[in-house]
Amino acid sequence: MPSNTFSLGRDCQIVVMGPFGRVDLSHVTGFESHQLTTPIRIDRIDGTQLAAELPKGWEGYFEIERGSSAVDDFIARIESTYLSNGAVPSGSLYQYVQEVDGSTSTYQFGSVVFKLSQAGTWRGDQSVKQKLDFFAATRVRV
Repeated sequence: MPSNTFSLGRDCQIVVMGPFGRVDLSHVTGFESHQLTTPIRIDRIDGTQLAAELPKGWEGYFEIERGSSAVDDFIARIESTYLSNGAVPSGSLYQYVQEVDGSTSTYQFGSVVFKLSQAGTWRGDQSVKQKLDFFAATRVRV
């Protein structure tokens, strides 16, 4: 249950369903997503301005402190599948948000593809930070 009258980062839980099943990410420290749109602007001859923002998917990333090989293995399997049959398999994400009124909002990101944009820097006595990027064709409330 949220402890404030506003959302905190800990009020969010993300579940990754990769193309081969659930991926358990160790030590997720951050999640960000944002909508992509294509702007349409019309300047009518009478001076009236019209506009639209056409939905073009969602993208974002996970910040992870590496606690296992799960992310590395996940990406290696996607890459191997692509190299063996030429197709990039997609998955889905589920975002669960515990609302301040005690209810839960659930969002499903569909047709998700992933990229390990930072596999980590390995240094003595420091944690290994990874960054997993994603693109989703859709995001719907479930």
